[in-house]
Amino acid sequence: MRAKASWRDPALGTQREVDVAQGRLRYFESGQGSSIVFVHGGFVNANLWRKVIPRLAEEFHCVALDLPFGSHVLPMNPDADLSEQGLVEMIVEAIEALGLDDITLVGQDTGGAICQYIVTRRPERFGRLVLCSCDYRDNFPPPMFFHLKLMPSMAPLVPLLFAPMRWRAPRRLPNAFGWLANRQVDRTVEDTWILPCLEDRRVLVDTLKFLRIFNKRHLNEAADQLSSFNKPALIAWSREDRFFLPEHAERLARELPNARLEWIEGARTFSMEDQPARLSQVIATFVRETEKTTA
Repeated sequence: MRAKASWRDPALGTQREVDVAQGRLRYFESGQGSSIVFVHGGFVNANLWRKVIPRLAEEFHCVALDLPFGSHVLPMNPDADLSEQGLVEMIVEAIEALGLDDITLVGQDTGGAICQYIVTRRPERFGRLVLCSCDYRDNFPPPMFFHLKLMPSMAPLVPLLFAPMRWRAPRRLPNAFGWLANRQVDRTVEDTWILPCLEDRRVLVDTLKFLRIFNKRHLNEAADQLSSFNKPALIAWSREDRFFLPEHAERLARELPNARLEWIEGARTFSMEDQPARLSQVIATFVRETEKTTA
């Protein structure tokens, strides 16, 4: 049976909701201990972390947000601010509402760019930063995904252009999911990434707002300020990534003053798909060791 767009993997933990100024967010909570908050990228949702969270929840309190990036099922308020600053405030407000502090913030893909904005604009609740393969400086978005930047200006055509994604073959194209992972993602998971914005016009409206985030000048300004974030940082970068280059990982590790770089071998952009055990291990080791040094 085909998965519904609203399906989420039970491995993510308990499903909950939190109200923020822009609307209501769904999130998933699992485990106990110090808090790790996961920020996914565009056209995926909390299901991205379904193979990582069960491993980390044995030792840590994991919170995976379902953000309005195109694969969410709770539409935002009609007047929701989904600009870069609006998204920063949304995530920080959700974290404050949950009473979390000294958080390890984990970002991937576009979510990694948003995490760079967060730690340079609202660093107060964050004790650590983890950046998996993600947008950085001028690579925003990667050239293969430049069409995403054009979508808000061609809004009436977007449902027609995206309609072929209901079938699996077009999803294998390089400018879809084809080059993001070595392993083909489960159909049920892919459906939860693709169907929401095709089946709910309100979700599509949110998506087009979100896609206005791509501004290279603003991301460069955030990158210029990363030196002010002197808390521990981990760059967990996929060695075989075709979109986010190794030299970007190395430069991030230099720009963040208290950073370490770990390569995820055998993984493309979605290291949490290709090598979830290795990604979980480097995050757990990083949090464990930095907790000791900052205690």
